[in-house]
This record gives sequence, C-alpha cells and structure tokens, in this order.
Amino acid sequence: MTKSPRSPAAPTTTPLAVGEPAPEFESFDQHGACVRSASLANRSYVLYFYPKDATPGCTREATDFEGALARFKKKGVRVLGVSGDTVASHARFAEKQGLTFTLLSDPERKLARAYGVWILKKSYGREYLGIERSTFLIDRAGRVAAAWRGVRVAGHVDEVLAALG
Repeated sequence: MTKSPRSPAAPTTTPLAVGEPAPEFESFDQHGACVRSASLANRSYVLYFYPKDATPGCTREATDFEGALARFKKKGVRVLGVSGDTVASHARFAEKQGLTFTLLSDPERKLARAYGVWILKKSYGREYLGIERSTFLIDRAGRVAAAWRGVRVAGHVDEVLAALG
C-alpha cells in the first residue's frame, strides 16, 4: 500500500527555503496549551526541530537554548522546540532539564513535514523516517530569515545568536 503524502510515514519532498513564508501551525505545548503561529505574528522566533526528548544530543541542544534564553529574549526573539514526542513527554523533559521555553508536540509530523525536516535517515545500514535536526529563524514579517539543516549541536546556539546580529 502506498502512503499518501499527508501520512506521517511519508517523508518531506521539498525543504523550506530562506525567504519563504513560515508555515502556519497549531500545536500543543508541554503544558497542554494550544500554540498557534498567528499568536507569533509580528515577532521574530526560532523554531528548532529535534528528534526525541531526553536523548543525549537533544538534551544538550535544549539546555544550550535554555542557557542562552536571556540573550534571545534581549533581542526580542522567542525560542520554540519541536519534536514528535507527546505533551506528557515534553512536560517530563522540560521539568527534568529545567526548560522554560516552549516545546511543541508534533506527533503527526505536520509541522516537521511543512518545514521539510521529516526525512529518510540512515544509521548503521538501516533506513527509517525521522526528524532532521534543523533550526529556522522566522522574522517579524513571518518569513524564514535563516535556516540550519543537519545541525551539529556543539556551537549551534551561538551560530543562531550570531545570525541575530
């Protein structure tokens, strides 16, 4: 049976590019509150995608963003993390790591597909679909101002801050 392009099992076909409008979304955060892209209108924000809560790389990335949160706020930029984990998983992860920024739950991979980060991955000869660690800076006009794909965690948050000037 062939999966439809809207299926969570179907990989993204086209990555989102700099200059394109940021996709609209509606998702639940770690507190169970609904977050809509419309609520971010006229604000710059960082949307970073990570594979899974509580894994070593994802924990390091989240704590790096948390550690730099005051610098992002000073520049008027909100930080939001996105993975396919559940609201409950995000709540446990945020509590354990002391995360105060928003974590969005994307279990159907709608947001990951819209941003072009739901991809076919390979590891140890095995192929599987997963989220490509990626970060997008969205400007006040609602357009992608910068994009980092296939992110390496070490030093990444500093790269994002540098792009903010």
